[in-house]
Amino acid sequence: MHLLFLSQVLPYPLDAGPKFRSYYVLRYLAQRHHITLVAFTRATDSPEAVEHLRQFCESVLPIPLQRSRTRDALDFTRSLLSNRPFLIARDDLAAMDATLAQLTQANHFDAIHADQLSMAQYARRLPSMRRVFDAHNAMWLLVKRLAENSKSPLKRAVLEREARVMRNHEAVTCAEFDRVITVTDEDRRALTFDAPSPRAPLITIPICIDPAESQPIRFNPNATDVICVGGMFYPPNVDGMVWFAREILPLVWAMHPNTRFYIVGGRPSAELQALGKQEPRIVVTGYVPDVREYLSRAAAFVVPLRTGGGMRVKILDAWAWGLPIVSTTIGAEGIRVSPNENLLLGDSPREFAAAVIRLIQERSLAQRLAENGRAWVAAQYDWHLVYRAFDAIYSS
Repeated sequence: MHLLFLSQVLPYPLDAGPKFRSYYVLRYLAQRHHITLVAFTRATDSPEAVEHLRQFCESVLPIPLQRSRTRDALDFTRSLLSNRPFLIARDDLAAMDATLAQLTQANHFDAIHADQLSMAQYARRLPSMRRVFDAHNAMWLLVKRLAENSKSPLKRAVLEREARVMRNHEAVTCAEFDRVITVTDEDRRALTFDAPSPRAPLITIPICIDPAESQPIRFNPNATDVICVGGMFYPPNVDGMVWFAREILPLVWAMHPNTRFYIVGGRPSAELQALGKQEPRIVVTGYVPDVREYLSRAAAFVVPLRTGGGMRVKILDAWAWGLPIVSTTIGAEGIRVSPNENLLLGDSPREFAAAVIRLIQERSLAQRLAENGRAWVAAQYDWHLVYRAFDAIYSS
């Protein structure tokens, strides 16, 4: 089949959670079909990344995406006037519409694969063809959780409004696709609306990685530091890092005052940068090309998330790296976990801190969790095996 694959991000290099999903689905489908990839690109995306994707796609068409506070303000106004979600209006670009119109006029495609919600709007506007929507997240639920954890009344009101219009938008979108894929059962339930009903049942296919490409970190029995890796501009990550630093770390420091907290990831928010300036034991690195030097110092990999949706790829990565993990229940949502066997869970500051302290003090426990986690991710989340589920979607 000839597939038109629309991506909200250039899915390489693998330095953000959504890219893992897009990249390995793309890799799998390209083994069986002819793929034309059309993707938004940012200023940080390199020509080398585009060339890498051309190794297995027949064609790759990058569409530059530029954002600014002025444009965001205009898009927010458009959102209010049109009753559309801001996050959808922000990614609605005439350049993408024009490129897709030219493509579909000049070429025959058997199906279109819309990767993430902001790309589904383009698929809905194209001539009728088989449509598959890979949702990644139930966005309305993600925004609703952000609203519930916001301390600012104005911000909470804005987020609550966005969650309402987002829910309506997702309901209409799902009804217009032949297949809707979610990465967790929680998201599948959140996108199963009473009306209108989708054309076909929603299907859960989890995010996967390639465990063989990640060599385990050498076990350090003397490690006392903790680390989290991710996009540090992403609101759920920012909220989690601030919560961990302000409410959990002081409890850890009461027992282990020399413990450092490494916040590793690109584009850290101003709030996170301020944490690093105020406290020398909190190290905000920004983007690093190779995280392994920081991982080797860690006694625990922490996922202190209170909001968000979908799956946290950082847990799959930490398992593949052979690191012991402490997560909240929401942080591990959608992933098959065995608490106390392949990770520890804690939802209150005291529970979370106690779990981190256990990993610093009980190194045999830490090593057992790390070994079990690496074996688990290889058995349950290898894209070569799990993504065979896409065969049924594109062969039916």
